[in-house]
Amino acid sequence: MTASKSETATGERGSDELLAALLDGMDAALCAFDADGVITHWNREAERILGWTAEEAVGRPGLGGWAARAEDAAEVWERLAGVMRAAGRQVHEFPLLRKDGGRVLVRTQSAGVRGADGRPAGVYCAFSDVHAQIDLERSIALSEALFEDAAWGVVLVDVDLRPALVNGHAARALGAGRTAVLGRPLGELVVQGVEELEGALQHVLAQGAPRGLAELWVTVRTAEGERRRCWRSGFLRLASPLAEEPVPLGVGWLFQDVTEDKLAAQEADRLRFRSSQLHRAGGAAAECEDPMQAAAVYLDFALAGFADHVLLDLVGPDPARGEGLVRAAASPSGAPGPVARVAGGGLPVRYGPGHPALQAVDRAGSVRASAASEAWAAERQWPRDAAHALCMVLRSRGRTLGVVTFLRCATRPAFERPDAAYAESVAVRVAGSVDLASALGGRPGG
Repeated sequence: MTASKSETATGERGSDELLAALLDGMDAALCAFDADGVITHWNREAERILGWTAEEAVGRPGLGGWAARAEDAAEVWERLAGVMRAAGRQVHEFPLLRKDGGRVLVRTQSAGVRGADGRPAGVYCAFSDVHAQIDLERSIALSEALFEDAAWGVVLVDVDLRPALVNGHAARALGAGRTAVLGRPLGELVVQGVEELEGALQHVLAQGAPRGLAELWVTVRTAEGERRRCWRSGFLRLASPLAEEPVPLGVGWLFQDVTEDKLAAQEADRLRFRSSQLHRAGGAAAECEDPMQAAAVYLDFALAGFADHVLLDLVGPDPARGEGLVRAAASPSGAPGPVARVAGGGLPVRYGPGHPALQAVDRAGSVRASAASEAWAAERQWPRDAAHALCMVLRSRGRTLGVVTFLRCATRPAFERPDAAYAESVAVRVAGSVDLASALGGRPGG
């Protein structure tokens, strides 16, 4: 069946309306010329950039005298005509005129249009403000640089809190390859601290990015084992620029590993505090008439921030007769309180063979130990909540006077070498007081 003329005309009008709607909906400005240089199409984005409406533009012979200066018009059309005769697209930059008289530099992508016979029938030209195009290119270049060359970790997290894109630095920090971490729950990558991390990401999705940086302590699983790290993190909520209302696309997470700096700062703070404690303890001990009371003062000050319990055991008066170590002072085991001397001069402690305190005496040094079973503390005659021990020998004038034992609960970390160095400084002062007490009153310490 052959279509009538009215149906054909209606179809052509519908096609023209559809084409006009498509052109007006484009984000880029677009105009088209026929083979003679007459403008045939002009969309709303072109109107927004230059100010000229489609009614004012369509049908004009070229751009000269209105959208381009007369001295520029010939060069503009020469370039466009050259595109009409060439294959593929070409990029040019032209200075054009706005309706208000201002000038704007545009970047164009042009391609020729051919008729049914294959001859040049016109040219279409998509253009945008060069400065806007440069801003877009900068954004793309910045994104590519962040995910390729940045010296900090960059992770794009989707709304399901799974990594969608990571750079090399972040992949190394997470202990996996760049593609291996994609789409995996953060709990598979972060052993400890994942709750805080996911909480921060959820807050950003719901409320927006926080004003400052956040420092997150996490433990990550790597091929070498688990590592405790501190990441100084910044977050950005990502939303689609194409939606009428902001639609969250995920979170941009940028972080730096500041573990070494944090540990160094913590160690410096710890050293300052311990030095201050020793200084204050020295001043307080100097006011004690009884040297054994001065020894207890040193242990009191040492306990603060360092341990939960302390025991002072001195060498008995006659070790050959089985009087080994005698409990001279201790901190209360049931409730907080000052270190107190044992009434009546102390009682012998029945430490078994291999006891850490006896090892410290034998070695004339320090011994560190940690719980291996629930009965570990009770078997060593220590408070039942003790989980870590540091035994330090007391030496003065070439003699072993006893041993001081610091104990920590399971909620604290085990003693390390810096802790032993601090305990040694305390032990030297305690040994001096014990030696003085021995010399003055014949107390244990032979």
